[in-house]
Amino acid sequence: MGKGAGFGKTILIGDQFVLDGVPAVVSSISYETECVVERIQGYGWVLEDDRNEIPGYKESKRHHQIESINRVLEVMKIDTRKTPLRISYGGTLLAGSGVGASAASCVSLARAINEEFSLGLPADAINQIAWEGEFAYHGVPSGVDNTASTYGGLLLYHLKGDEKIVEKIKVRKPIEIVLGNSGVSADTRMLEVLVENEKTKNKEVFDARMQAITAQSMELKACLEKNDLARVGQLMTENHKILVEMGLSHPRLDYLCDLARSLGVPGAKLTGGGMGGYMVALTPGEALQDKVAKAMQAEGYFVIKASVGGA
Repeated sequence: MGKGAGFGKTILIGDQFVLDGVPAVVSSISYETECVVERIQGYGWVLEDDRNEIPGYKESKRHHQIESINRVLEVMKIDTRKTPLRISYGGTLLAGSGVGASAASCVSLARAINEEFSLGLPADAINQIAWEGEFAYHGVPSGVDNTASTYGGLLLYHLKGDEKIVEKIKVRKPIEIVLGNSGVSADTRMLEVLVENEKTKNKEVFDARMQAITAQSMELKACLEKNDLARVGQLMTENHKILVEMGLSHPRLDYLCDLARSLGVPGAKLTGGGMGGYMVALTPGEALQDKVAKAMQAEGYFVIKASVGGA
């Protein structure tokens, strides 16, 4: 029996445009998807998915999940016709759009197979395999989710041509956040179509927005490092406005962001691809974090209390 785990994540800025060369600020969160791989009698592989979920999420992603598992098995050269497997998922990460649930499942599966078959693969190889598994969910994945899920921490992730730049961001102490779920499961592939349409509709406007978000990402990194959380929040809110203008938000996400800001948070925005999934509110201090979380829960929304900048 082999076991593995992968972190969930949240992206503070740059979510949708990493493949366009925009740097993203991403952090793992202290919730994980866990995977157990066991050899069984029979033929092929069977799946037991016991992850807690946003209602309907797992079913909406089922065909992507099957394709993803097959991709990981193929890349790792595991023939389940000869070695049948039971793949079991669980853990503390609530499965839903926007928190890296698919990447965490790919990373945990790769690690579980690595352990069960004594492959001795290092973290870099696990990260690469998880990226391959992400194709089933995202079309062409940027690699930001699986990188955060594999290594953890708070990172600047930037693709410049063929070069992948990953920088650790050092903060004075972990910063509390609240992730509120809209209850809507977004199709990442459809989001990519929307972004492509935005490019072709008015390239000058699109390019100007990419330049603005790039500047926001780099300033956000600097503000995190010097603990200027008021400006971090402002940048998050300004970024959300751009995403709204591009049609990447959702009325429920906008409502949750407005609710958080009305309770005194420095800033809030959607996180992940958009059009559903989660939003993230910057809530430094446990008192503010609790206040925002309870307000969202009182209205029936699923909430994750976490922090960015942890180990």
